[in-house]
Amino acid sequence: MAIRAIRGFKDILPGESEKYRFMEEQARRVFKNFGFAEMRLPILEKTELFARGIGDHTDIVEKEMYTFKDRKGESVTLRPEATAGIMRAVLEHKLYSQGRELKLFTIGPMFRYERPQKGRLRQFTQINSELIGSKSPLADAEIVWQAWEILRRCTSAELRLEINSLGCPECRPLHRKDLDLFLENQAGELCEDCRRRSKTNPLRIFDCKQDRCRSILKFAPVIKHYWCPECSKHLGKVLDHLEIIGIPFVINPFLVRGLDYYVRTTFEIIAQGLGAQNTVAAGGRYDGLSQVLGGPDLPGVGMAVGMERLLILLDERDYSDRVQLFIAALGADAREEALEWLRELRKRNVCVQMSYEDKSLKAQMKQADRLKTPFVLIVGEKELEDEEAILRDMETSQQKAINLDDVIDEVLKELGISGKKESSQA
Repeated sequence: MAIRAIRGFKDILPGESEKYRFMEEQARRVFKNFGFAEMRLPILEKTELFARGIGDHTDIVEKEMYTFKDRKGESVTLRPEATAGIMRAVLEHKLYSQGRELKLFTIGPMFRYERPQKGRLRQFTQINSELIGSKSPLADAEIVWQAWEILRRCTSAELRLEINSLGCPECRPLHRKDLDLFLENQAGELCEDCRRRSKTNPLRIFDCKQDRCRSILKFAPVIKHYWCPECSKHLGKVLDHLEIIGIPFVINPFLVRGLDYYVRTTFEIIAQGLGAQNTVAAGGRYDGLSQVLGGPDLPGVGMAVGMERLLILLDERDYSDRVQLFIAALGADAREEALEWLRELRKRNVCVQMSYEDKSLKAQMKQADRLKTPFVLIVGEKELEDEEAILRDMETSQQKAINLDDVIDEVLKELGISGKKESSQA
């Protein structure tokens, strides 16, 4: 029996890989405009990093991580998210010693053992950005702005920003006390997951998707009634900044995140057309994460865009790299001449192809048609004798003869490309 890919691990084939590259390119343009620098992190980390950073009693750590022991018996984990790894790198390399805010991003695969479904895979790809070293509400707004801008560049789908504050170590204990009492009184009516979460991570019950639990939780105490003055002021400033930027928002008092490191601002960007799993970007503030990992007090805020979910929302268009010219060479001598043209045109960054096989003109024209190339350059024995090639416009079917010495210049002229060569070490 043929070996197949592991469930939840997907091959990204030609035709779709161009869509991933398009999303990455849009993200990189946004990050460049915002002054963020790229980090490339290992996909394998010590398990302790996520247990301490994300939280022992989160769903990710308890049920979703790919964790195993290496040959020396050390527990290692395929990264389920990026923020903990970025903070680990910041602390390990003392990037904070530069005495300025750190603006960092990374793009790459993450791994979680979840039930695969539309827009959710066990190996998935995220676009992440982190702004470390600022407690300013403007930093929160800028991170939200980044996520919004990336999505707006990639899709025309209807988006909705939901935002909340999870409070801080000063006001959260008061909420936790009342929430614990509420859940204790409702324990018999809650699902098994919520009963478990109520003992270990009560805020996570607000993530429950079961209708019965959701109806009960409508009456649960929510954190907004417990905000201290500073938390309330912080969120108010974030919202003021978003209004100036022009990003519409909805305050969702039930919005929480599944990671322990979040404090104060938390947000999700929801998209129409994704079904139940409709969050395409999310993030928030994590001021205590650095200290949990053994570092100094480094406030931070970050976001992640799920590329598999964004993929579903991409506007309908051709994302593939179009072949700009196909050379139909007939015979060995013509192919040798065409090879010289290939070399010169590719130096000028032209996407050009030719057949490797000795095919008829009809077969090569069919090949060019499948590639949807706008022009075909035809050369055979007769053309070599006449010292000219035929350039055919595939849209209009018009043809013109070109002197062999002028082929490169004429092709570049038709394509609207300057004659400047690309630098090459070859």
